[in-house]
Amino acid sequence: MRVAVVGAGSWGTTVAGLTCHNADTTLWARRKELADELNEEHTNSGYLPDIRLPQEMRATSSLEEAVGSADVVVMAVPSHGFRDVLTEVADHVRPWVPVLSLTKGLEQGSNKRMTEVINELLPDHPAGVLTGPNLAREVAVGHPAAAVVAMADRRIARALRPVFAGPTFLVFTNLDIIGCELAAVVKNVLAIAAGMVDGMGFGDNTKATLLTRGLTEMTRLGVTLGGQPLTFSGLAGMGDLVATCSSSKSRNHTVGEELGKGRPLDEIIGEMKMVAEGVKSSKVVATLAAEHGVEMPIAEQVEAVCHRGATVSEAMGSLMQRRAGSEFWGINT
Repeated sequence: MRVAVVGAGSWGTTVAGLTCHNADTTLWARRKELADELNEEHTNSGYLPDIRLPQEMRATSSLEEAVGSADVVVMAVPSHGFRDVLTEVADHVRPWVPVLSLTKGLEQGSNKRMTEVINELLPDHPAGVLTGPNLAREVAVGHPAAAVVAMADRRIARALRPVFAGPTFLVFTNLDIIGCELAAVVKNVLAIAAGMVDGMGFGDNTKATLLTRGLTEMTRLGVTLGGQPLTFSGLAGMGDLVATCSSSKSRNHTVGEELGKGRPLDEIIGEMKMVAEGVKSSKVVATLAAEHGVEMPIAEQVEAVCHRGATVSEAMGSLMQRRAGSEFWGINT
């Protein structure tokens, strides 16, 4: 088994560090300087400082070298660059090779999930996702964690599970690609809201309310677009939501926390090395919710702050002025 991981950010590097213990793994880095560091120093100081990476992991800045002989391609590229890089991958990948996305975002303009982009550009390749409560640094240092491989073909999902699994990393399978992808997208938007709560100095009651109502919003949109309800109570849904909304290591939570302290978004983003997908995703999620008639008040207020000039205080006030009806979606009481 030969694995190509395309994208040497924090999570791509971490996943390559997992798979290299189970398969011949090559990590593609856009910059040759980073590929050289990975090969010679076994570090990625820009994305995973102070972490020693496995010597078995190889890196290259040549996309052809990385994917040309791969049996599995893992895409670890942010959503805004996903299509362009995958277009290059398509020139070199062998037929029928499965392509998995690690990206937790939606394509701007088309509103497509990453597996939809894969199906469009590589229609004869099985497409899937690896997702879950996976903060890269914690996984990289070996803290116990778990993820889910979501594929339409159960046999392929089961075959890929041991490629990513390790002594401290459990991997489950799920057939619900739509639900897993949408959960990963929406939780990033909700993590910005959770950061706002912390930045404004509110306590545990507020955070618990946000998480619970946020899970309802995530499930509403996911099921409306074809996901399975149980997915949103699993690792891809509630698991990832809790991790991302609770951790100071989350980029999206960090953005929200700084917004809650009153800092402007452009200034916050300008200081970040890594991409906070929830900022761009909030606009797409709000658009999808409006198109399909799905109520997502928390996501809508995050979008208002990030893209329409609303203040965090105005967003919180708007949420608290809403009429509280039935707690559970679809039940009239």
